[in-house]
Parts: sequence; structure tokens; C-alpha cells
Amino acid sequence: MLRRFPIRAKLTVGSVAPLFVAFFICSLAGLYIINDKIAGQAQEKVRTDLNSAREVYRNELERIRELMDLTATNPYNSNSIVAGERNIRSLLRSRMENKHLDILTAVDASGKVLFRAHSPELKGDRQSSYFVEQALKGIAITGTTVLTPEELGKEGITLTNRATIPLISTPHARPRADKTERSGMMMVSAFPLKNNSGTVIGALYGGILLNNNNALVDKIKEIVYEGVQFKGTDVGSATIFLGDARIATNVRTTDGARAIGTRVSEQVYKQVILDKKKWIGRAFVVNDWYFTAYEPIIDLQGKAIGSLYVGMLEKPYTHMQKSVNSILYLVLFVTSLIGIAVSGFIGTLLARPIKELEKLAHRVARGERDLQIEVQSTDEVGDLAEAFNLMTRALGRQEAEIGLLHRALELKIEERTAQLSDKTKLLAQTQADLARAEKLADLGIVAAGVAHEINTPLAIIRGNTEVLEMCLPNEHPNREEVEIISQQTERMAKIVGNLLTFARQKSLNQRQFMVHEVLDDIVAQIRHQVPMDAVSVKWEYDLNLGPVTGDTDQLRQVFSNIILNAVQAMLPDGGTLRLTTRRQGPGNGCIVEVRDTGKGISPEHLEKIFTPFFTTKDTGTGLGLSVSYGIVKDHGGDIRVSSTPGMGTCFEIELPGVDPLAPGESEQ
Repeated sequence: MLRRFPIRAKLTVGSVAPLFVAFFICSLAGLYIINDKIAGQAQEKVRTDLNSAREVYRNELERIRELMDLTATNPYNSNSIVAGERNIRSLLRSRMENKHLDILTAVDASGKVLFRAHSPELKGDRQSSYFVEQALKGIAITGTTVLTPEELGKEGITLTNRATIPLISTPHARPRADKTERSGMMMVSAFPLKNNSGTVIGALYGGILLNNNNALVDKIKEIVYEGVQFKGTDVGSATIFLGDARIATNVRTTDGARAIGTRVSEQVYKQVILDKKKWIGRAFVVNDWYFTAYEPIIDLQGKAIGSLYVGMLEKPYTHMQKSVNSILYLVLFVTSLIGIAVSGFIGTLLARPIKELEKLAHRVARGERDLQIEVQSTDEVGDLAEAFNLMTRALGRQEAEIGLLHRALELKIEERTAQLSDKTKLLAQTQADLARAEKLADLGIVAAGVAHEINTPLAIIRGNTEVLEMCLPNEHPNREEVEIISQQTERMAKIVGNLLTFARQKSLNQRQFMVHEVLDDIVAQIRHQVPMDAVSVKWEYDLNLGPVTGDTDQLRQVFSNIILNAVQAMLPDGGTLRLTTRRQGPGNGCIVEVRDTGKGISPEHLEKIFTPFFTTKDTGTGLGLSVSYGIVKDHGGDIRVSSTPGMGTCFEIELPGVDPLAPGESEQ
């Protein structure tokens, strides 16, 4: 038994459901907009933070450039540096230490190192770096470059040690054979040294090694994020990458150490380093999710050698999203409770008159009549009550009418049953006649086959008998037996002739029949005779074609022979059998086409196919098409054939129109 669902509950659900749907859609839209806005604003802030970080980075380069400019552009300093005066060397060393430079080196006009403030004992080698070459050409240059381990070694062993960073494999990082980063990224500025006449007499360059130098990234974090924290963790972070490796960062690992040596993902590496484009998006950095922004660092020759990164921890924004979502869910829940209560009260008021109608309907079902309900409202419920009153009044009248109709129906059923019995008897008689006609048609085919099979040995017997008669003299004792054989042979020839006459000269039993039904029946029968799995049948019947007058049995034999030949011509490869009918001439004449896609008939055989006993089959009698030809001709029609070897054959059977009520014929 199905569980009952009261109308009150349905009304409540019906009124609350749209509200819930609206709330649900609004909540989803609100959540999406809020989350999208929060994420979008966070990402936009990171983009702005990257701009700020870039300015801090440029300011540091500008500081180095101003220091080198102040030191190298004074002609007195230039001459003193090249001359190797002790007080100038002390000045250079003091400036390097006070301005927190890692290198401050002077070379002569040929590039030979005159003095290294960081390592005074290392001098005399030639410096061929790009920035030195530019300075010796009189071009002041400032920017970021990468020094090889060998170039760092010339500047001092302490710089080589500081530049060495063990690499830490991270998920999604590109494959890398070496496990240690030994090159150094430097912020460098080089100025030419000129004498009083403006001739370049040397060059002075200085710079800061960024490997393991966290002062710059800490400065960026302090300026951009002002030390903001979330649950004891810094919200913002900054990193300088050399290639794909972190060489300076304030991103922390799980144990609190700086994540120096960890590597960026291959996706970011390809876009920032290889394509020289910014990468802004949500990314997993070391051990947490961040809103991140990366910008390529371009060296003095325009090559991307690393990247500058800033990122904000995603957790504060996720926490904000959860808080907003919780408030929205609470509002939705409270509003839903209020809506359910109001809808339930309204549903109770609306369901009360419907409940009364239900009770009266049960009384009517138990047999009570002429029950009336008082109409108290002018809405749809009132209309329903009025309709109930009309129903109970009409129900009594209709029950009486139904009784009369029931008795009339019983009489009609008895009458139709008698008619159906007569039709059944007529159908049985028709089926018996059809079976007899088919047997006669089969007998004609058997007779033709027997006659054909007897004719060949009969001709041989006749020929040999004539030879014996010519060879034996009249007085020979066996002459009488030979004459008996000759007489019996003539008798057999007459019998064969009679068989052929019976098979081919048969009176027509004309009547009306549906060609389409005969064709469909033949196709169904042939399916039981030969395998037709590989043959597809296409029917193209003229639906306006009416009954055709003719000997059904004989025409069935015609259609059977032709359709069977068509199917056998397509086996075993298969093909398409197409049956087409169309009206022809006056009256109820028609044309039936049987077309196949078989092997076709060669031109030399095409003229002989209607010749009796002509066949190309090993087991054929050669009588099928000749018999068919004779039957069609007996009906006053015609049969034509066209064929293309290798493409198929088309038989066209034309049956003339015959008035079924013409004199000499009976209506079937």
C-alpha cells in the first residue's frame, strides 16, 4: 500500500519549494560571487604587491649605481685608483663595508685587476665580464647578472661558499641533473674611470651577491606586507630565484627554516624563465597554498636568469570565505524555518474544505446519492464543491443510462459474434482453396521437371531403336521385339508431350488479389528455403495500387521463380533485393519489378533465358522462366529482363488491367 501524502503537506511543499529553490540559487550565486570576489581581490593585491617588490628591487640597484657613480666619476678618484694610492684603497674598502657591498673592484684600461676591496690579495688577473667590457668602453651599466663559480672564485672564496646552495627536490619541479647551485646572482654596477681629459683609464664595479642574502627579500616583505600575520604565521612572503632555485627567501619549511634550495614548478619555470612572462595564480609553495605572482629577472644582456616572487597565504582568505558562508547558511536556515511555518498554516486553511469533500466522496462511493456540500468560498475550492454537487446529481441519471447501454451492448456482442463465426468459416474455406491451388501449381512444376528428365533418355532410346531397325533384316527373329520397343518409345513421347501440355496449358482461375501481400508472402517463404542473412530486402510499393485480377496461383509461381533466382544470384556474397510496384494503364493493371545486385546475366545468355530447358545451373531443369513466361503471356501481359554483368538483373512483369466484372468472369 502506497504511503498517503496529505494535501496539506503538498500545499506546504508546493508553496515552500519555490522559496527554497530561490534561496538555493541565490545562495549559490552569492557564494560564487563572494568567493570569486575574495579570490580576485587577493590575486589583484598580489599583482600590486609584485609591482611594489619590483620597485624595492630597483631601488636597491639604484643605490648601488649611485654609490658607484659617486666614487668613479670624480677624476681625482679615478687617477688615484689607477695609481694605486693607499688612501684611495682604504676609501674603497670603507665604502664597501659601510654600504654593505659584497664586491668592489678596480681594473685598468686592459681589464687587469688593480684592487679588490673584498680580497686585496687577489689581483693581477684579467676581468672579461660583460659589464666590465661595457665600462671600459665608457658605458656605465647597472643591473643583475650571473657569475659562474670560476668568476666568483676570483672575487674570493667566501663568495664561492656563500653562493653554494644544495637543491631540494619539490613536487612538479622540472628534472635537473645537478644537485647543487654554485653560480651566483649579483646586483652589479660598473662605471668607467676617466682622467681629467675624459680618457677611459680603467673601470670600477661593485655589487651585492643575492645567494643566501635574505636582507633584500625581508625588506620587500616588511615594506609590502608590514609584518601581517595569521595565527602566528606571516601572511606575505618574497623570494628571489636563480633559474628555478630559491637563493633568497622568507618562505618557511615545516621546521621553520628558510626554504632556500627548493625549486619552482616546471609550469612557472616555462612561462617566467623561458617565455619571459609574468605568472599570476594560485600555487602550492613549499608546504602551503598561496596567491602568488612571479616576474622574470632580466640580466644585462636581456636574458631571463631568474624571477622575483611575492605571495600571500591563502588561509586568511579561506577563513574569511568560511565565515561568510556560515553566516549565509544561517540566514538561509532561519528563513527556511519561518517559510515552512507560514506555509504550513496556510496549507491547513486550504486543506480543510478539501477534507470535507473527501468524506462526502467516500459516502458516494459506498452508494449514497444526492449528497450536497455547502459552498462557502468563491475560489477554486468553491468551484470544486459546486462541481461535486453537480456530479452527485448527474451520477444517478447516468447510472440508469449505463444500464440501458449495457443491455444494448450485450445484443451487439451477440450479433458481432455470429458475424465473426461466418467470417471464420469463409476464411477457412479460402485457405483450403489457396492450398489446393498451390498444390496444383507445384504439380505443374513437377510435371514439367519429370517431362524434361524423361525426354533425354527417351531420345537416346528412340535413336538406338531406329539404328537397330535399320541393322536388322525383316526376317530376323528379334525384329518383333525391336518394333515393340519403338512403339513403346513413341507412346512415352506422347506421354511426355501430354505432361508438357498439362504443365504449360492450364486454364486461368482469375480473381482479385493484393500483389503486395503475395510478394511479402513469397519473401517470407523463401527465407525458409535459402539463407538470406546476407541479403537485404527493399520494398518500394505504390501504396495507391489496388487489387489486381489474375490467377493468383500461377502468378505466385511466376513471382516465386524470379525472386528465388534473384536471391540465389546474390549468394553467398549477399546484396540487395528490391521489389517495386506501380500502376500501369487503365483499370487495375500494374508493373512488378524484381531487381537484384547479383552477378548478372551475360548478353549471349540473355536472349535464351525464356527458352524451355535452358539453364546455366548444374541442377536446374530450365523450365522455371519458360513456365513463367507462358503464364504471363496467358494473362495477356509481358515479361522483360535487363541485366549488366557484375551489377545485377532486373525482371519487369507487366499485367494488363482487367475489369473484374467483365463478361465471362465471376466476382471473387
